[in-house]
Amino acid sequence: MITQELTYPDLNITAAEIYEQMGYGDALPDADVQAETERMISRVKEILRPQFSFFITKATLDEDNNLLTTGYATMDIGRIISRQLRGSSAFAFFVATAGMEFEHLQEQLKAEGDMVSIFIADAMGSVIAEKVADCMELALQQTLASSGLKHTNRFSPGYCGWHVSQQHLLFSHFPTPQPCGITLSESSLMTPIKSVSGIIGIGATVRHLDYTCGLCDYKDCYKRRKK
Repeated sequence: MITQELTYPDLNITAAEIYEQMGYGDALPDADVQAETERMISRVKEILRPQFSFFITKATLDEDNNLLTTGYATMDIGRIISRQLRGSSAFAFFVATAGMEFEHLQEQLKAEGDMVSIFIADAMGSVIAEKVADCMELALQQTLASSGLKHTNRFSPGYCGWHVSQQHLLFSHFPTPQPCGITLSESSLMTPIKSVSGIIGIGATVRHLDYTCGLCDYKDCYKRRKK
């Protein structure tokens, strides 16, 4: 299993990405919000310790029944993901997280009761988690470079028809019960909350698509909102 700790600069986050996550689209917020965002960025830079982990394993994809089976468990990944993993000869299981330090900052902000800071930090956390997952995907790509193999997009429980309750089955594959310090509640909620988990298909003929929301009918997905 490959595990890596990152820093805020490693994530290459722009203010525009944070504003977009806050709901401003391509527009800029007013000067006060911009100033508060810059203050929050400075605060987060001091404490952030994001991490990712991934490993590659063999598994059997049953396209007829939308099942992915390893030596540990069989997961019902749904029709949409099953289609996108078609042709995979191996699979990467991953987690990526903003880290407990960021989780503690969010708890502190809630205790302080500053709703603007809470809102900005929540948006930042979502961007951070996705950026850490992007770094994980780049590391996977580098790992595969010498083999000539390609990889698919990443897919997570709770999206594209893969029920979030399958999160426990996903985590059961990791050699440690709390990869990157992430814990699961009975209802499959990850802590730190700003975390991402999932699988990626690997193979000689698989494809990585720039935009896949046309495959899915989940209207409230955050990736769809970003588009």
